[in-house]
Amino acid sequence: MARYTGPVCKRCRRARTQLCQKKRCAVDRRPYPPGEHGRGRVRESDYQIQLREKQKLRAMYGVLERQFRRYYEEAARRPGITGEYLLQMLEQRLDNVVWRSGLAATRPQARQLVNHGHFRVNGSKVDIPSYQVRPGDVVTIKDRSKDLIVIQHSVDTQDRLVPDWMSVGYDDRQITINDHPRRDQIDTDINEQLIVELYSK
Repeated sequence: MARYTGPVCKRCRRARTQLCQKKRCAVDRRPYPPGEHGRGRVRESDYQIQLREKQKLRAMYGVLERQFRRYYEEAARRPGITGEYLLQMLEQRLDNVVWRSGLAATRPQARQLVNHGHFRVNGSKVDIPSYQVRPGDVVTIKDRSKDLIVIQHSVDTQDRLVPDWMSVGYDDRQITINDHPRRDQIDTDINEQLIVELYSK
């Protein structure tokens, strides 16, 4: 499967905000876009602002363009606010759920753990990071993986608040999905309306 393998912090500098979840990021030292004319870009078009917002959201969740567009088309088919449905579907990805629960330090690490088959959903092995969890689903770690060093380290050092739409039992390494995430429960710094405007053109 195709994935981005270029410089991680280059995308952070282009978005002008930290996306990589590293402790030290290049955007702290150089808060302007990369390239020869990075500092000289003063005026921004509406299209540029909308595109940057979309690229930020894609980079945060590690989704490629074709898959992201499918998420948008599915959100647009539903009655209601398209932008909120888009964020909701991205939040309900299995790799994001593992990261939100604190069982992984970063989203890329959560994606790798899911890819390697360490997690079960309702007792069945799921190794697809984009798997959509639903209210009532129970995500567990297979018995041989419960004592993995990376998972134990993430649990010991995690300082994020677990969102209200899920509950986590760290002793038995179990995640229970209580409800669909609402917009006020998603702390992603994104203006989703700009993305809807971009795709609506």
